[in-house]
Amino acid sequence: MNEAILIEKRDGSLKPLNILKIKKAIEWAAKDTDVNSIELESHAQINIRHKMSTTQIQEILINTALSMTNLDNNMKNLSWRIVAARLLLLNLYKQAKRTRNYTNFGYGLYLDFLKLAINENIYDGKILEIYSEEEIMEMERERNMEYDRGYDYAGMNLLERRYLLKLGKDTFELPQDMYITIALLLASHENKEVRLKIAKEIYHLIASKKISLATPIMLNLRRKNGNLASCFISAMDDSLDSIYYSFDQIAQISKNAGGSGVNLSRIRSHGAYIKNYKGASGGVLPWIKIINDTAVAVDQLGSRAGAVTVALDIWHKDIEDFLEMQTENGDQRKKSFDIFPQVVINDVFMRRVEEDKKWTLFDPHEIKKKYGKSLPELYGEEFEKFYNIIEQDETIELKKEISAKYLFKKILQTVVETGLPYVFFKDTVNNLNPNKHAGMIGNANLCVESFSNFSPSTPKAQKLEDNTIIKEIEAGEVHTCNLISLNLAILEEDELENTLKMAVRILDNTIEIGTTPLIESKIHNTKYRTIGIGMMGLADYLAKNNLSYEKSNVEISKLFEKIAYFGVLASCNLAKEREVYPAYENSEWSKGILFGKNKEWFKENSDISEMWLSLLGKIKEHGMRNGGLFAIAPNTST
Repeated sequence: MNEAILIEKRDGSLKPLNILKIKKAIEWAAKDTDVNSIELESHAQINIRHKMSTTQIQEILINTALSMTNLDNNMKNLSWRIVAARLLLLNLYKQAKRTRNYTNFGYGLYLDFLKLAINENIYDGKILEIYSEEEIMEMERERNMEYDRGYDYAGMNLLERRYLLKLGKDTFELPQDMYITIALLLASHENKEVRLKIAKEIYHLIASKKISLATPIMLNLRRKNGNLASCFISAMDDSLDSIYYSFDQIAQISKNAGGSGVNLSRIRSHGAYIKNYKGASGGVLPWIKIINDTAVAVDQLGSRAGAVTVALDIWHKDIEDFLEMQTENGDQRKKSFDIFPQVVINDVFMRRVEEDKKWTLFDPHEIKKKYGKSLPELYGEEFEKFYNIIEQDETIELKKEISAKYLFKKILQTVVETGLPYVFFKDTVNNLNPNKHAGMIGNANLCVESFSNFSPSTPKAQKLEDNTIIKEIEAGEVHTCNLISLNLAILEEDELENTLKMAVRILDNTIEIGTTPLIESKIHNTKYRTIGIGMMGLADYLAKNNLSYEKSNVEISKLFEKIAYFGVLASCNLAKEREVYPAYENSEWSKGILFGKNKEWFKENSDISEMWLSLLGKIKEHGMRNGGLFAIAPNTST
């Protein structure tokens, strides 16, 4: 490189380009990889010009490293992604040095950083109320900067853009600052004698990426009154007050970085009666448009767009219009392209499809008014018996007969055209619901990985007291779930038991330390203590163990059975230590039924039957801490 090149400093003055600094940065980034650092230096120099800033030069180095990644050549070129990540990391160290007014490069004393973060209102100050300065300094000794070097560019770039907290436009928080703080806060609910030990263990699990935390935990835990839950499901009742109350719920969830699911099956159909005026109802589609625009308007703390799934039962008279909602043809005024439609299907419909029989669509309002029963609240045999009765009722005005096979083909056609809707099999889920004694599951959440009981809230009368309008609301339940993922790409099988023990503990703690965006969400959290442990990295796990995906069904089944066993064991042990969740009595757990399987099934079908039988005995004695345990975590970003 030409030493005569002058670069621009932040104050606008010029100084000679320091080639040795660039060489040193590239060598640091390339350490322990199989790339030639001189190769990057020679490729980058042709793009460096007079009066560039150091930031611009850093970007040139990063982009040059990325351009040298070539999947078509050989595997060593993939290491350039690691080099690019480390060059970006150097840039973050540089920004942090500036925003913190540090003289040293990168990390300084964690306690000093913590005080500054609190002083700048970046962190909630409660952490220094919980932990002593001695404990904070002891935790700092666990910090491992080598964890920073374990990212590729996509991972480090996302970490920087979405999760590391800023001061102005520059990075203030570095990766290990974030992980240490999160670990301390996740352990803050533990007994004083053990909390630091648990915090250290959590730190190493999350910083080494053996456990991946969901976005709300990563984003909100360090902030004041942060929501830590990922998944919410609510329902609209068939009244204007309930509908607009639901819009507010969706906005509050989105504002707090949650994904929302909304059941619309109670809403009267297009052409239904309103106050004895036939044809006055516009059906569900106009309300979906408002949900769509709410999701766009209220994003998730600026980190990503709001995200909502809207669900409709297969028997609803608006189902055909619902399926056309995101296709390119038809009335564009009825389209909603920013939400995720979900069709709720029951077993009787699928049997009609198989038998090529007729299917009848109904208006839920008319059925409830005539029979006093709400179709969306029924499933299984109860639904089928009632459905057969109303099909024979010739006095019902708002119904339509169509071919079940035609409707199913229409769903498939829509999936081919748009990639949606999601499909939710209501009877299967509710038959396996461990808390069916306490409610019903109407549909899934946004990513169709988490669901439990929920019901609509009902706004009541308003009253005026001391110039204050008070609106009474009969509280329903909003499904709420905090998520975590086990990274099978990194975890060894002998680490599963302890990792699941910590995963259950982490998520159970989030219920205590998080602030939910809705009162109905808090009600659900308290009653069920639902958590969602997911898995990621299965393909890597199979590759690491030389297993073919197509021929590994037995191995995968055994792996996930162990995961299920250790997760249930951890929740049972936590119930012994703390207490059972309030809705435990009369649940499937309390009856010795796990995942829809009883003691006899485990005896006859499991390779680890003795372990399961012993665990069933423990559950009978101590109960379960959590009403739900597992979720197929989406892991889009984490």
